[in-house]
Amino acid sequence: MDWPVMVFGRAATALLIERFAGYPDALFERLRHPVVWLGSLVGLLDDKLNLPNVSPQDGRLRGVAALAILIAAAFIPSVIIANLLDGWSWGWLAEALLATTLIAQKSMRDHVVAVYDALARSLPEARSAVSRIVGRDPAQLDESGISRAALESLAENASDGIVAPVLWYALLGLPGIAVYKAINTADSMIGHKSEKYQYFGWASARLDDLVNLPASRLTALLFAACVPQSFHQILAITRRDAPRHQSPNAGWPEAAMAAALGLRFGGPRSYQGEHIDLPYMGEGRDEMDRSDIKRGLSLFSKAMWLLFAALIALYVIL
Repeated sequence: MDWPVMVFGRAATALLIERFAGYPDALFERLRHPVVWLGSLVGLLDDKLNLPNVSPQDGRLRGVAALAILIAAAFIPSVIIANLLDGWSWGWLAEALLATTLIAQKSMRDHVVAVYDALARSLPEARSAVSRIVGRDPAQLDESGISRAALESLAENASDGIVAPVLWYALLGLPGIAVYKAINTADSMIGHKSEKYQYFGWASARLDDLVNLPASRLTALLFAACVPQSFHQILAITRRDAPRHQSPNAGWPEAAMAAALGLRFGGPRSYQGEHIDLPYMGEGRDEMDRSDIKRGLSLFSKAMWLLFAALIALYVIL
């Protein structure tokens, strides 16, 4: 396996297959999922290395060690598998199929569609559906709040659940997407700012910020490109509003989607009983309904097709 790999054609194939197939339920029941395997290892490392009453420096070093073990556990098998498949005529397709397990395009769309469908039935059902994809308290959300939560989650996960893994796969092959997913899984489990993880999760959070940086900007560009008549305006709003977000990356796809849909994301919300006021992004309507979710899903779909087309173009050119 040459390095860097740059498998644009395989990345396009993986994106296309995963769009329609996703991860089969039967396979999940038998083998679980690679992210579940990674999560189990993170949990084990957390139990063994994240000890109470250690110094901040020791806590960070333990977190770095845990992250290094996790990355090695993803990198080494993926390199071995990639090398084995390189010697087989249909190895490129087998590798693309393996890569689909680390892309979340279909599952993300299905979850947001579930919120859209639930809103047509009742608010309690919609609150239950949206609680599966957001961390905020759903109990008091009305239709507008549920729609906003679904759209913000769709925008953010378009970046770190789809564009980022596809990008790292396209650039660095199977090891690239495997290592990215390991880092992203670690961040989701131990990278948050709490008393338990403020030191142990420091390395995971910082590295996740770094590896998601290019994809967050690319996702914003894809959303803007789907509305060519407003392309420059969407980018201007995104550049202005994205840095206001508490995350260095999440604000970019969220601000771009808000601008593309003529909506305004952000604002007050509650997490585990704690009231938080987030800065607003976009210049459009504050009130939203299920029709805006439908428009958001359409924008998401167009952006993913545009990503697919870009990968095919790069494959043909390079």
